[in-house]
Amino acid sequence: MKIVQINTFPYKATGTIMLNLHNILLQNGHDSYVAWGRGRNANDDREIVIKDDIGVKIHGLYTRLTDRTGFASIRATKKLIWYLDKIKPDIIHLHNVHGYYINIELLFKYIKDKKIKVVWTLHDCWAMTGHCAWFDMVACNKWKTGCSKCTQLRAYPASSLIDGSQFNWNKKRELFTGLNCTIVTPCKWLSQIVKQSYLNKYPCKVIYNGIDLEIFKPSSVEQAASTIKKYELTDKPIVLGGASEWTERKGLNDIIKISEKLCGKYQFVVVGLTKKQLESIPKTITGITRTNNITELVNLYSVATLFFNPTYEDNFPTTNIEALACGTPVLTYDTGGSPEAIQMAKQHTNIFVGNVVSKASPNTVDFSTVSKVLTDSVEHTIVHRSKVREACRKVSMEFDKEKRLGEYLNLYF
Repeated sequence: MKIVQINTFPYKATGTIMLNLHNILLQNGHDSYVAWGRGRNANDDREIVIKDDIGVKIHGLYTRLTDRTGFASIRATKKLIWYLDKIKPDIIHLHNVHGYYINIELLFKYIKDKKIKVVWTLHDCWAMTGHCAWFDMVACNKWKTGCSKCTQLRAYPASSLIDGSQFNWNKKRELFTGLNCTIVTPCKWLSQIVKQSYLNKYPCKVIYNGIDLEIFKPSSVEQAASTIKKYELTDKPIVLGGASEWTERKGLNDIIKISEKLCGKYQFVVVGLTKKQLESIPKTITGITRTNNITELVNLYSVATLFFNPTYEDNFPTTNIEALACGTPVLTYDTGGSPEAIQMAKQHTNIFVGNVVSKASPNTVDFSTVSKVLTDSVEHTIVHRSKVREACRKVSMEFDKEKRLGEYLNLYF
């Protein structure tokens, strides 16, 4: 069976999922290919790179002027279709089809004309809206019946002049329906969103993101000591925050406010900052720039007493399960699929692996409540450290990469 996966990048969470699945398909003797529009060059003839740097810039500008993201990149898409014609895949597995790299009209017309089976993993909500990738913070429900008069034009994919949300919603509904398609979501929350959208005629399966438990595991005492020394961390309990990109919806300001509210009681460490963010955060917070060093990240997860993920819009954050795998409990908000790993543990057993704080509104929390729950979580972990570490590790086993990738194989075959 020939399978082609398509995504924006070969990296970040979505690209990692794509490549992990590609590798396991090859290991099992299947004819697998991956394609992307932005990022590194191909390593072999099973990696298809359709990137067009100038085309991406033009697509971005076109979006700024017209709000029609997904309707440029004609040359790059024709290049992809040439490869697809050559490969003749039995299944096309879509990941993100936004990001200024592909023309959705050409791609989906081709898929329909060729009657190719589709598996589509949704990593956000873009496929179901007329503009945005997320709508939680503005509590918008227009995507259910038809977008118009968009309040998030400046949000990704940003438009400066025109509101094309009504046209986009209608066109995407036309293009994205009528396929031989199975939708995959990485959490139950997003599967419920799908059921309320124009994609609701498709079967929808939840396959949680998986991680490599041989990599994400508690560090040794020596590694932990080395990390503490490297970042000059104090002997206070460590509250860690981590994101690949600290945008407004990821809650960096909440970490700052909570750290100020707790008046130096704990050592707050934030990973994934830009240089500009690093310069602006309070000196009481240990800031660390983005790192591709997985070992360093594992060590930081391991030395933390608590992982704090104050996200306001999210799907199923891999950082949560990475922290759990390293033996560290998680505190997060009731946002999207972010609480699901913690809720799963509470449904099956009374063991403590973290807490979930309900938001006061879609874009606010009660900081006194968050501070109290955070303090309770840290103090509980300190008292029951070995039991908590063991419980977190046990829960993380549910998200073993091999197990989750196996679910995709079952879906294909």
